[in-house]
Amino acid sequence: MDFSFTPQQEMLRDTVRRFCQTEIAPLVRECDDAEHFPKHIFRKWGELGLIGVRYPEADGGSGFDKVGECLVREEMSRVSQAFSSTWSVNAHMGIWPIWKIGTARQKEKYFAPTLRGEKVSAFGLSEPDGGSNIRALTTKATRCDGGWRISGAKTYITNSPFADFMLLAARTAPELKPESVSLFIVDLPDPAVGIHKLDKEGIRASETGLLHIDNLFVPEQNLLAERLGTYPVILESLSENRVGVAANCVGMAQGALDAAVAYARDRKVGGKRIGEYQAIAHKLADMAADIEAARWLVYYGAWRIDQNTLDAATAAKVKLVASETAVRVTEQAIRIHGGAGIMRDYPVGRFHRDALVYVIGEGTSEIQRNIIARSLAL
Repeated sequence: MDFSFTPQQEMLRDTVRRFCQTEIAPLVRECDDAEHFPKHIFRKWGELGLIGVRYPEADGGSGFDKVGECLVREEMSRVSQAFSSTWSVNAHMGIWPIWKIGTARQKEKYFAPTLRGEKVSAFGLSEPDGGSNIRALTTKATRCDGGWRISGAKTYITNSPFADFMLLAARTAPELKPESVSLFIVDLPDPAVGIHKLDKEGIRASETGLLHIDNLFVPEQNLLAERLGTYPVILESLSENRVGVAANCVGMAQGALDAAVAYARDRKVGGKRIGEYQAIAHKLADMAADIEAARWLVYYGAWRIDQNTLDAATAAKVKLVASETAVRVTEQAIRIHGGAGIMRDYPVGRFHRDALVYVIGEGTSEIQRNIIARSLAL
């Protein structure tokens, strides 16, 4: 067993860390307060090859694997989960299915320019009444002359307020079966897609929308892979993404620990630095141990993806442990800061607000436990 990263992976991590400190960190507070994402960052990500980090060089990517992608996610979330969330939807959910099964034309028009940072993608799955339950989708696509007409609603769609296109999941047959759900590539903006930007408590700089879709026309050539029934690729993408967002959670937890350690070294009470008090030191020790355990579970999950052996239960375990660790660690970071922990001048409150998103988003902790329990054949 080899738990070390390759020299190339170490170099990738260092590159992302430098970029985040110089390009992202100065923008975090302003963007969080304004609930606005600086779109020029996509071009810079593209120039560094970070959007295409886990795609093959032959397809325009940087040639890394899922482990490399998780390194990018962890380092970016260590500075700002809002930036990392925006990046991950664009780099994974919005284009991974196109790379996986899209036609040559779809890859040339949508996948390739997204890798370069010239286009921004979104992924339209969740609905107001059904969440991410694919079998409960009510957005309907009906055949018409030259393509499809789609009507319905989507909610919590990351990047949608400024995306150039969106992968949209819709029901193409009334039956509740996998082949009845398909993905469509929708160019944005479109007058048939009303987008209301949502105000959020967490990941505030990551722009999120509520979508009302009324008689939207999508040409036949924009049906993903030009075939019906792309439910399996949605499931595969979601399982992969659970490991990805788990890396995000580790990054948030590490960022909160970094801030708490720095505060414990500097803050004095009763003539002593608070880190010298055993109660504080033990909190920090527990936080560090929890993060390390979650981190290696995440990279084990990423390794399983690279070996093509990831199963749903393993993905659920990875996501459950990492997200719950992030919430627990970020809360402890606030407690260590005391009154300063709820002040915007310190980052730990933001880390905690952002971490809470991920015991809900990408499948709640309860859903992950259901998946794990089923694997136990109870």
